[in-house]
Amino acid sequence: MTSATSTPTDSTDTLANALSRIRPDVRAMHSYVVQPSTGMLKMDAMENPFALPEALQTALGQRLGALALNRYPGARQNDLKAALAAYAGAPTGSDVVLGNGSDELITLLALACAQPGTGHRATLLAPMPGFVMYPMSAQLQGLDFVGVPLTPDFELDEPAMLAAIAQHKPAITYIAYPNNPTATLWDEGAVQRIIDAVGAQGGIVAVDEAYQPFASRTWLTRMQAEPARNAHVLLMRTLSKFGLAGVRLGYMLGQPALVAEIDKVRPPYNVSVLNCEAALFALEHADVFAAQAAELRAQRTVLIAALRAMPGIEKVWNSEANMVLVRVADAGKTYEGMKTRKVLIKNVSTMHPLLHNCLRLTVGNAQDNATMLAALQASL
Repeated sequence: MTSATSTPTDSTDTLANALSRIRPDVRAMHSYVVQPSTGMLKMDAMENPFALPEALQTALGQRLGALALNRYPGARQNDLKAALAAYAGAPTGSDVVLGNGSDELITLLALACAQPGTGHRATLLAPMPGFVMYPMSAQLQGLDFVGVPLTPDFELDEPAMLAAIAQHKPAITYIAYPNNPTATLWDEGAVQRIIDAVGAQGGIVAVDEAYQPFASRTWLTRMQAEPARNAHVLLMRTLSKFGLAGVRLGYMLGQPALVAEIDKVRPPYNVSVLNCEAALFALEHADVFAAQAAELRAQRTVLIAALRAMPGIEKVWNSEANMVLVRVADAGKTYEGMKTRKVLIKNVSTMHPLLHNCLRLTVGNAQDNATMLAALQASL
């Protein structure tokens, strides 16, 4: 009796057949690529440049080392939810759902609102240019995506937003507050009118406050002052810009009935005991991270002034985040020049027509900003 063996042709055919089972739209996509950064000054991802102080490193290490890693995450996550609600100043009666970064929460919200098998696809709407995960989550979870262009100065086009909401009746409308990659904090009145319009047709608004530590205001103020008017709002934050990008912890808060529906599609144990305890530890030392954010806000002022004085920079936009958007004559040339000089920034010029020849710069500490500015000037 002879055993069957695979030939290279058989193997190729088998693999091709297996790949054919992957959705065509997924096969046409590109994976999210993190730029190699060894030996580079990394100014492309809006990370906090400050390491945890040595004494806190030791204390955190002791706490993490004492955790029961042989057990699944448990009630400690409820402690984290309460701590996050208190830290954020959530309206009384709010509930919180945790995510492995805000990326997972964006996915969960789309998953909860999709309408598979009904013959009616739900719609996700957002101003564009905006965070790439909004359209990606719509595509992957089977929602239609409607992007409403911002004005040339990256302000909300309120009439266009209201018209799109009336036409498409989106299940989810995202308002990034402030926006990525433009660092814009949009007019409060316009945002409320858009939220009202979404509510009038029965939709959910997700206010994405990923960059709140660097912004001059928060939508929580409105949610506290007018809870009924904002009952359909879910407010989303992340600890990445707080200073814990490596911990991967996002949270979404809002009315308990709405939060509970999102929680139903959350994978069990999506936040590890290590992530949970690191987040609790950081919140216990929130003053350290608040001081770091204050320093970055001060450095942002200095950075913007230097950019506006630099020959070859065509435009610098105001910022309410830890990034600054600039326009140059040739974004590709400038980006490559800075990369050659060992400084990584983000070339956003191909993300949307409104971002033509735009670069996004992270706000760092004084030394990092000086290095970045020197590389930028030499690369224009």
